[in-house]
Amino acid sequence: MVQQWIPACAEGDRRVIVLDGRPAGVIRRLAGADDFRCNMATGAVAVADTVTEQDEALCARLAPLLRAHGLPFVGIDVIGGLLTEVNVTSPTGVRETDALSGTSIAAETLAWVEANCPLPVRT
Repeated sequence: MVQQWIPACAEGDRRVIVLDGRPAGVIRRLAGADDFRCNMATGAVAVADTVTEQDEALCARLAPLLRAHGLPFVGIDVIGGLLTEVNVTSPTGVRETDALSGTSIAAETLAWVEANCPLPVRT
C-alpha cells in the first residue's frame, strides 16, 4: 500500500473505535523516537483524546457503508482530519481507550452483541 505523506502525522494519529456506526471512544497515538509510524507495536505511545464533532460526522458518513458490509465494530485511523484506514479484523485500542479515557467500550460492545446477536433458542 502506498499512502500520501500527511504532515499532520507529526501530531500523531487518532484511533477511533466505532460501534454500530458511532464513535465509542478515541485515543491519540504518538510515534516513538525511533519510528515515524504511530503504531503501538512499533513503540508509539497512546494518550487520551476525546470524540469530536468531526469524529461524529465521519462515523455518520461511514455508518451506512459499514452496516452494508456487516461491520458493526471497527477501528478507524484519522490523521489531520483525514480517514487513512479502516481496521475490520483487529481494531486494537479498546483497552487503551478504556484505561485512558474512562470509557467502557469492551462492556458496551458485549452488551451490543447480546442485544443484536441473539443466540438461537434450543428446545
